[in-house]
Amino acid sequence: MGIIGYVLASLVVGILVGRYLLRSLLKKQEIAAQTKVKKILKEAESNAEILKKDRLLEAKEKFLQLKTEHEQEVNAKNNQVNQRENAIKQKEQSVNQRLENMNRKEQELDNSRKNLEKQTDIAIKKQEEVDLLKNQHVKQLETIAGLSAEEAKNQLVENMKQEARTQAMIQVKDIVDEARLTATKEAKKVVIQTIQRTAVEAAIENTVSIFHIESDEIKGRVIGREGRNIRALEAATGIEIIVDDTPEAIILSGFDPVRREIARLALHRLVTDGRIHPARIEEVVAKTKKQIEDEIVEIGERTVIDLGIHGLHPELIRMVGRMRYRSSYGQNLLHHSREVANFCATMAAELGLNAKMAKRAGLLHDIGKVPDDNPELPHAILGMQLAEKYKEHPEICNAIGAHHDEIEMTSMISPIIQACDAISGARPGARREVVESYIKRLKELEELALSYPGVEKTFAIQAGRELRVVVESERVTDQQAELLAADISNRIQTEMTYPGQIKVTVIRETRSVAFAK
Repeated sequence: MGIIGYVLASLVVGILVGRYLLRSLLKKQEIAAQTKVKKILKEAESNAEILKKDRLLEAKEKFLQLKTEHEQEVNAKNNQVNQRENAIKQKEQSVNQRLENMNRKEQELDNSRKNLEKQTDIAIKKQEEVDLLKNQHVKQLETIAGLSAEEAKNQLVENMKQEARTQAMIQVKDIVDEARLTATKEAKKVVIQTIQRTAVEAAIENTVSIFHIESDEIKGRVIGREGRNIRALEAATGIEIIVDDTPEAIILSGFDPVRREIARLALHRLVTDGRIHPARIEEVVAKTKKQIEDEIVEIGERTVIDLGIHGLHPELIRMVGRMRYRSSYGQNLLHHSREVANFCATMAAELGLNAKMAKRAGLLHDIGKVPDDNPELPHAILGMQLAEKYKEHPEICNAIGAHHDEIEMTSMISPIIQACDAISGARPGARREVVESYIKRLKELEELALSYPGVEKTFAIQAGRELRVVVESERVTDQQAELLAADISNRIQTEMTYPGQIKVTVIRETRSVAFAK
């Protein structure tokens, strides 16, 4: 028990001593921690003070900088305001000066107006005095002459008119006679030589084509079930197919010769092949169109080679080939253009001009009749525009545009083209007119001449190539007959459309009749 008590006492003592030491250690650590915290707090307060001072300094600098910029901006705006005020002051001074000048000028104008009014009054008074003296003088003259001033003036004017008209008629007649004597002989020589040296063809074209078949049995195959083959062929070619009671023939009707030719060739291939149905029709028509286009180009190339024309644009060559399938009054357009080209070359050579250029212009003069788009323009103007587009010579372009007088002629080739075009169209057998239009043109000729005073009768003869006008001898003199013929021919040129030329003959005669009883 003694040992145990000793051990327990030692243990208690140890525990007490440990607790004391532990408290001492904890107290020291607490003191040290408090010291460290105080130190940290002190350092934080010091850093915060320094940071605060730095921020204050930066704020002051920023404030000073903004203040400086604001002062500069205010100064700049003040300067602008001052400048504008100065400008406004200068304008005000200028306006005031102008107002002063205007006032001064207005005063001057008022003074001038007053002076002018005074002078006008003086002039009016003097004019009244002059008129009074003039009236007195006229009355004295009327008393002496026995005529009024108006009657004397009318007699004088009428006498002068009659004298001037007579002299003008005589002079016109002399000029026309002289021109005829000097120009008719040479002109006839050139025209006759041109016509004689050029071959001609007669008009053969029309608006229908006849397709011959071996038997009427083929007609049914061409028509197809319920007419489907005919409808497909018409839709593909744009040509009216007429299958009637005409034996062994099918009529192809249309105003476009190219389409008629395509329809004829396509129908020939279909009948030869034997397979006739809508799909086959479209295929054959497409191939035929391609063949015709190739033939058109070949015809154009052969034409320019035959005529010796070089350097023509490919599109113009194609249009020349298309002329083969066009006609005017039944005259084939390609034959007409070749004929005009040869006429022009011959006539230009006779007159000492450029024959190659004249031939080129003659070939292209009707090129405006065969465009693909066919715009609403006169064919002469359209042809001129096409020639300009494809870089033809300006003289050639002018000759094309002026051959129907749509524009003014500016070169010597232009009247040659016009004359040769008239020669080619006016020769016998060249063209074929519809009867109604032919009769209408003859009536218009006669009615135009009958509209003149003193005309008694008119006769359109020589198929409309000559107009004979019979006038009353009591109302129309010989000199007036000359002027009447010229006036009628000018009106025909400006108001009517006709091929070739029209001769106007005015007939005046005096008959003396007596009876022996």
